Amino acid sequence: MKYDLAVTIDKASGFCFGVVYAIDMAEDILDHEEYLYCLGDIVHNDEEVSRLKAKGLRIIDHDQLHELRNEKVLIRAHGEAPSTYQLALENGLTLIDASCPVVLKLQNRIKNSHDDEEQILIFGKHGHAEVIGLQGQTDGKAIVFQDLAELDQVELPSKFTLYSQTTKSTDKFYHIKDQLIGRGYDVKANDTICRQVSNRYGDLEKFVVNFDKILFVSGKKSSNGKVLYDVCKKHNDHSYFISNLEEIELDWLAPGDRVGICGATSTPMWLMEQVKAKLESY
Repeated sequence: MKYDLAVTIDKASGFCFGVVYAIDMAEDILDHEEYLYCLGDIVHNDEEVSRLKAKGLRIIDHDQLHELRNEKVLIRAHGEAPSTYQLALENGLTLIDASCPVVLKLQNRIKNSHDDEEQILIFGKHGHAEVIGLQGQTDGKAIVFQDLAELDQVELPSKFTLYSQTTKSTDKFYHIKDQLIGRGYDVKANDTICRQVSNRYGDLEKFVVNFDKILFVSGKKSSNGKVLYDVCKKHNDHSYFISNLEEIELDWLAPGDRVGICGATSTPMWLMEQVKAKLESY
């Protein structure tokens, strides 16, 4: 049976400028050198990481970084804590810093707040690379939380400064701010969410309503992927999350369906194009 699907890729989906910058930097070096170390996955997308590994990118963790001497190491868009830069000095490492400018600005603001002895709360994902870098600006003293319920277990001061991981939902951030103010806290709130991510909410809402089915392509580790997929699901109930071609299920589709393909800020366009070609082959 031929499905004759009409497939469209969302032109607003794909890498944000921070990810493009980091990958371009890595590829420029790998064009001239045999290998390049990268601290953590360069992007939260296994398919893109595999492509770059084949070009010579070597992914290492912080434990392995301690063992390296006199090598080049790429800092990805998520940014790093001050301790990483200190270690690089001690070990004779050359850092290729591809930290996203939006993240760097946020790190700076958090450091200034910490230097002013403000108690800092960060709305973010525990253990996320960006959040670890942000918390590092405060010598680990910032309180990180993923949802309000976590704060019920914490004794908060009457006054504090609220920041957010750059890829969190703006709606949720403002809801948290209002709730905390409603509980009587003096909250100095800083909306530090990247507009390249948050502007996609509106774009996606408009995109997904035009299709019978939506395939949202993202790595499972991507924080903004989870947020953006929720937007798809909210506005088109027939939205499906996939990380690669193998996860497409024919049962989702009906002959003649209009199918929209979209993705996270960490989803490469080439992967969405592969998904489109696969759907058109049915």
